[in-house]
Amino acid sequence: MADTVLKLSHISKRFGTLLANDDISLNLRRGEVLALLGENGAGKSTLVSILFGHYTADAGEIEVFGQKLAAGDPKAALAAGIGMVHQHFMLADNLSVLDNVMMGSEPLSQPFTRRRAARAKLDEVAQRFGLGVDPAALIGKLSVGERQRVEILKALYRGARILILDEPTAVLTPAESEALFEVLAQMVAQGLSIIFISHKLGEVLRVSDRIAVLRSGKLVAQASARETTQAQLALWMVGHAIDAPSRHPAGTIREPVCVLRKVSAGSGRERLQGVSLSLRAGEIVAIAGVSGNGQGTLAELLSGMRVPASGRIEFLGQTLPAEPGQLVALGVARIPEDRHQIGVIGDLPIWENAASERLHSPHFSRWGWVRRSAAQAYAQRVLAAFDVRGGGAATAARSLSGGNMQKLILARALTHPSTPTVIASSEATRQSMSDNKDMDRHASLAMTKGGLAMTGTALETTSTVHAMTSTAPRLIVAHQPTWGLDIGAVAYVQAQLIAARDAGAAVLLISDDLDEVLTLGDRVAVIHGGQLTTALPALEWTRESIGLAMAGSSAVANAGA
Repeated sequence: MADTVLKLSHISKRFGTLLANDDISLNLRRGEVLALLGENGAGKSTLVSILFGHYTADAGEIEVFGQKLAAGDPKAALAAGIGMVHQHFMLADNLSVLDNVMMGSEPLSQPFTRRRAARAKLDEVAQRFGLGVDPAALIGKLSVGERQRVEILKALYRGARILILDEPTAVLTPAESEALFEVLAQMVAQGLSIIFISHKLGEVLRVSDRIAVLRSGKLVAQASARETTQAQLALWMVGHAIDAPSRHPAGTIREPVCVLRKVSAGSGRERLQGVSLSLRAGEIVAIAGVSGNGQGTLAELLSGMRVPASGRIEFLGQTLPAEPGQLVALGVARIPEDRHQIGVIGDLPIWENAASERLHSPHFSRWGWVRRSAAQAYAQRVLAAFDVRGGGAATAARSLSGGNMQKLILARALTHPSTPTVIASSEATRQSMSDNKDMDRHASLAMTKGGLAMTGTALETTSTVHAMTSTAPRLIVAHQPTWGLDIGAVAYVQAQLIAARDAGAAVLLISDDLDEVLTLGDRVAVIHGGQLTTALPALEWTRESIGLAMAGSSAVANAGA
């Protein structure tokens, strides 16, 4: 099975001054799983988009099964046998599995659909690769794992012999991930070739045969999965060692900041039913669960975007106002799930996004006019302090990579215009910031001194420290804060949340990543079908018990601890 099925030769792609892909040459063999790794912005998405025909390379060529692939033509890629399963599923919830699989597979000139033949073909493909799913089932009624099977079936139904999987386990339970790995093994055994894109280094080493690492648009390393380690992969990805946050218990846990009392809200898959939970100062409460089980409604309630249908939410002893602007002023910070659609306004410059949640405050406006110089100066400070790369304050936010966009959102959430500076310090962060030649020299000097102060009390953490004032957040709602980020950005974001907790904030962490939940959570609860288990100390949970609760196979308690 050493036949080359895909060959990329000297691929380069430039966007303005950014060289996204720099002379990349790769090959893929029949029956092989090739993992593609790299930081956010390393060039993975650009390379895959060129392969699938969404972009045209400035230089280089691609051969598929010995034939040159037409550039910039997705239909040519599909016809050549290349299929892609995106991280965010592209399915119509109101249509059946069969309808979704057939969609776009028949010519418009055909006077009628051949559903019987399509059903037979779908059944054959599903049986061959162990992808059992009811062809008549509505997509909206399926679990996340079943929807992913449909996406894979769509590609295989169209004759894919090379399959690109983009973050395939990002929204799966542990059991669903195991089932996916078994399916991939069957595919490879039958001669399919797979490009596997993931930020989870453990599963990359488990699933792949060979690993290619991109950094700053260049191919910097290739290795057999058997001959490398997670530490080596991380070093290749970011260019220096990464010290990911380890279990770091909270210090003194103080009074409740926010309390939910038998709260119900929403409808359908995102409904909440009688949820009770207490969020206390100096503590991270982590909520585990498969996306679509009410997490979005919970985050919207605590961000002032939704009103409870029943029950009560208290913030510092008073009813939580359903007004986002008031909540920001009161000290509620949010890190939304979708950084592209909700977290930033892509067409606006970075400085406007940095100041957007406080544009009506005296810091940034006067007599109805925006104080541009003050907002721009604030943006420059937080860009330097949080090491946001990809352009200056006047650059459009959409040009940022995912990791840098998330850093911008963190900066906005965790700092206040009256805060003199924000100091983020860890070995990885210090190295990352020292590599940035455009970084503010004074911010760099302050960073190396360390120290954290809040309302006159000296506090310190081992991984990350902040200079904060009494305007620091009281409650942080972090919804999937590291989703789709590389290992360096993940470590950075997690360290900031730990530092905010240690500075006295109550942190609600909503995450699909069990490693993140068990590492950061002081207490952990599981959400399923809109109901919440009791929030127990993290050490009382195991991965197995959380996985069972995420799948709904264990009893769900409605009362929070």
